[in-house]
Amino acid sequence: MRKVTITQRWLINNLGVIAAMLFALVVAGSLFVRNYYYSSAKQYLTSRMNMVSNLLQRSYNDPSASFSAEVRTIVENWSEKDKMELMVVNAQNSVDLTSSGFIPESGDSMPDYTEAQSSGTSGYYTGRISSGEKVMSVCLMLPQNSAGYTAIRMVTSMGEVDRHIFSITALLSAVCLLILILVVTSGIYFIKSIAIPVRQIGSTARRYAMGDFSVRITKKNDDEIGELCDIVNHMASELALSESMKNEFISSVSHELRTPLTAIKGWAETIGSMPDDAETVAKGMRVIGSESERLSQMVEELLDFSRMQNGRFTLNKSTMDILAELGDAVLIYTEKARREGIDVIYDEPDMLPFVYGDKNRLRQVFINVIDNAIKYSDKGGIVSIQALMSDAEHIEIDISDTGCGISPKDLPKVKTKFYKANHTRRGSGIGLAVADEIIEMHGGKLEIYSEQGKGTTVTIILPVQK
Repeated sequence: MRKVTITQRWLINNLGVIAAMLFALVVAGSLFVRNYYYSSAKQYLTSRMNMVSNLLQRSYNDPSASFSAEVRTIVENWSEKDKMELMVVNAQNSVDLTSSGFIPESGDSMPDYTEAQSSGTSGYYTGRISSGEKVMSVCLMLPQNSAGYTAIRMVTSMGEVDRHIFSITALLSAVCLLILILVVTSGIYFIKSIAIPVRQIGSTARRYAMGDFSVRITKKNDDEIGELCDIVNHMASELALSESMKNEFISSVSHELRTPLTAIKGWAETIGSMPDDAETVAKGMRVIGSESERLSQMVEELLDFSRMQNGRFTLNKSTMDILAELGDAVLIYTEKARREGIDVIYDEPDMLPFVYGDKNRLRQVFINVIDNAIKYSDKGGIVSIQALMSDAEHIEIDISDTGCGISPKDLPKVKTKFYKANHTRRGSGIGLAVADEIIEMHGGKLEIYSEQGKGTTVTIILPVQK
């Protein structure tokens, strides 16, 4: 199916309406001008006819005056011969006297006279005579016994009036045509200012769909189109960043998976080659168990992230002791931290209110945050853990480290999926994203404060059970 462009749609819809309106304006203007001039001409003829009628009426009522002579005098001395012709019709229904001295041909019809005879008073006619000339005529019936005369007529040519009307109509048409040309010119320029950027945006979007996020749209104006260009360019930057983070995530996960798998495979081969060495077998089994648990946690983290993306992540909430789950997480990582030369200091309060939540998911959050604190700390560092009431309705858990910290430009993005602020440390880049989602699902907040080179503090705020 052939597509209709914006320009074509504008030409069909908007320009068509404007052209129709201008055409209607020309037609209406022409009719108005014609009616105005024709009405004025008729009014003028009628007023002159009334003047003649009054003169004849005085003669008719004066016994001493000769009506016939008065009629002849008025006709012969008619002062407006150059504008109109005055005629007198006799009892035989033919013109007997004219102001021009020329009697019309007998074949010329007189519709105004016929109308006046029918009405008994007056008649009016506008049309063409036998010579083809367009005229306007007014006829007035005379009283009976008017010296053999039955009516008087006034006839004027409408040629000059029609030429004047034509001139005004032509001028109006020229003005409307000029307006239409201006509308078309400005409209096409305006449409092109929209259509060209839109085509460019469409072409660029197709390149984005093919995975090329390097191209950018040139912004020409600070209007809605310019704003759209900025939005598309920003979208491309975000897509490029997401693509880069995704690729980095795949690389990181591959590395994270390969490390324990390599250890498991290596120790499995070692145990297979030395089955009688009990010490080697025991050490290998410990490593295999530890690395298998690490793999299991990574896979579970990936599954949780997938469930969140698909909206299938659920919580099994119940009344729980938050200190018990936090204590378990601290206990799990205290020995690991000691092996890496990092001190874990846990300031455990005597008691905190119960929390309504999923204890396994919250323990997963604590493990993830404590693991990050240890992971980004160097030998000799300190990880501090504290739990307290932040106010009457919320529990606050602070986990601080003295590690490398996070730069100001990376800090707002560390909870974004796939994002890793430090590529020298292990991790997939989705742990904090999962942790933040879990805390939000409990109605709490996970906030991160950090200073590069000095350390990081993660604050978890959870509502107490009401």
